[in-house]
Amino acid sequence: MAIYAKAAPAPVPAPEGLHSAVCVDVVDLGLVDTSFGKKEQVRLVFQIADLHPTTGKHLTVARTFTNSLSKKANLRQALQSWRGRPFDAHELDGTFDLERLVGVPAQIQVVHVLGENGQIYGNLEAIVPLGKGMTPLPVDGYVREQARGTARQNAPAPLKDPHVEPVPF
Repeated sequence: MAIYAKAAPAPVPAPEGLHSAVCVDVVDLGLVDTSFGKKEQVRLVFQIADLHPTTGKHLTVARTFTNSLSKKANLRQALQSWRGRPFDAHELDGTFDLERLVGVPAQIQVVHVLGENGQIYGNLEAIVPLGKGMTPLPVDGYVREQARGTARQNAPAPLKDPHVEPVPF
């Protein structure tokens, strides 16, 4: 029996601008070599309403952060912007679970950057709370990275109800 291979669809960057989004994944990348030495890293992945023109799947935008909530850490700044308030001392003592972000709605700012290879990339520039009266985007067909390779029955986390708690983290 023949086994056919084909090229993956060309990457399509998310359009520039502000998008309604939902966090669909938090990926623990472990210890990664960076220009500042080895750092624990995590990737936040957001799904937006726009669809890939070839596959018809929702586009995603991701950003990698050092897994730190120290005062100057980009992750801390992004999460405080998203939730609209600073962290308290209890949350900063190592008890803040990033898994709580999956299913939480947001608005994300996407900026296009031209890569060295000539490819245009949609970079996640900012994360802010969903605007009042905006309808949260549901998770649609995304399979979390930790569940890939297993049965697709692993459904994504249900979307948190934004009317109960505006930003549930």
